[in-house]
Amino acid sequence: MTIQPRMANPATIIPQAYKGIGNLLAASASGGLPTATVELVALRVSQLNGCAACIQGHVVTGPTVGLTPSQMVGLAAFRESPFFDEAEKTALELTDALTRLAGATNAVPDELWREVTKHYDEQQVAALILTIATHNLFNRINIAVREHAEQPFWTR
Repeated sequence: MTIQPRMANPATIIPQAYKGIGNLLAASASGGLPTATVELVALRVSQLNGCAACIQGHVVTGPTVGLTPSQMVGLAAFRESPFFDEAEKTALELTDALTRLAGATNAVPDELWREVTKHYDEQQVAALILTIATHNLFNRINIAVREHAEQPFWTR
């Protein structure tokens, strides 16, 4: 069954939105976070939210920034996987915490924050938070409009 988009992506309808999202991504990229970590985080956000278009995009982009097939396939089990270092696992823990906010009274416990700041400096933590938030934004837009996984708007 092919799911048809409901409408064009809002970021293409309102060009300032696309520019704003692009600026957020550029700001995040300037924060010194390893590009492979950025891609892992983006893929994980998309997995958690069930955004097929974004998952597909990150699976295509992942190898270009050094992600291995084992990392991309094993991401759902990152806690038990030998394919991620401690810094990456910590970034992914924060990703889960900030993506699964519903019902959380203390979404980012102090212990998790200490782990994050042990592995990343302040600028990298800022980039990590912005990356997680921006990809959650992308997912929510794409899911609402049923963005095509086969040919998302950013590839057209």
